[in-house]
Amino acid sequence: MRFFRLLPLALIPDPPMRILLVKTSSLGDVIHNLPVLSDLRCSVPGAQIDWCVEEAFADIPRLHPGVDQVIPVAIRRWRRNLGQLATWRELRDFRKRIGATTYDVVLDTQGLLKSALIARQARGRRCGYAAEAAREPLAARFYDTTFVIPRNVHAVERNRWLAAAAFDYPVDLPLDYGLSAPAINLDWLAGDRLVVLLTATSRDDKLWDENNWREVGRAMLDRGLTPVIPAGSTLERVRAERIAAALPGAIAAPPLTLPQVAALLARASLVIGVDTGLAHLAAALQVPTIALYIASEPALTGVYGSGFVRNLGRSGAPPTVAAVLMLATQALR
Repeated sequence: MRFFRLLPLALIPDPPMRILLVKTSSLGDVIHNLPVLSDLRCSVPGAQIDWCVEEAFADIPRLHPGVDQVIPVAIRRWRRNLGQLATWRELRDFRKRIGATTYDVVLDTQGLLKSALIARQARGRRCGYAAEAAREPLAARFYDTTFVIPRNVHAVERNRWLAAAAFDYPVDLPLDYGLSAPAINLDWLAGDRLVVLLTATSRDDKLWDENNWREVGRAMLDRGLTPVIPAGSTLERVRAERIAAALPGAIAAPPLTLPQVAALLARASLVIGVDTGLAHLAAALQVPTIALYIASEPALTGVYGSGFVRNLGRSGAPPTVAAVLMLATQALR
């Protein structure tokens, strides 16, 4: 007969903590939440950390080695197709998937009613912003525990401070987006010294004049850099091709996936872009980045990082070409 010696309860390790992050959109907001994942990996060793995110942006948390499961949600697409049976089937499957794991903490760093309702579908203690701190105060009613986080700090730090409050760890950890640029072969790309020009954005009033882009592009060519201009929609591609046509040697990029864009940005010597999520991605990848603000304010949601990261302009006061080129000279030293 064999006898087994039982370990004292004090020596039995606790199971790893299970955490769900809810930050669904938009692209810039999702990127701003990446340091939360890095902070949790540092402060909660061994934790299983999942992330619920809009399907269009799901590749962003996948670029972070600290994420375990990415749970896509399709709120934007479902809203457009509520009359289709397939939509309701997808909703049922999503609720089943997000409810399959019992989490120790479900942390909603978005603070919107839609994100709070998503968090409500998960099992676990739901944490989020208090009503006076949430972007939509009604969201706070759906959390089990809420925290008052100042509104007058950058979105990246608000996310981090909320997580630090929920998990009781210091707020002064080093800033780390944790991104690993994918090793993707961009065989259409020529040249070793690249400047990526992000000329497209979600709103027309955020666009910078095309003549300004051409002037900046010519200055970059004179410095031996190849301008590369990515674009998303058909209209954006037409604009990119028009700007590139005036700059001999510039490249209007073909349609790219988010991982391909990340690979392109990671190869650049400099990124200059309007108020777009891709400028935030460049900053997160620690590529020298100059963000141009024409119709929005950068104070709380501008590009933010530990490398050469500059916000230029503000609502009603777009940056001049001379100011952009002066910063570009500093970045390229």
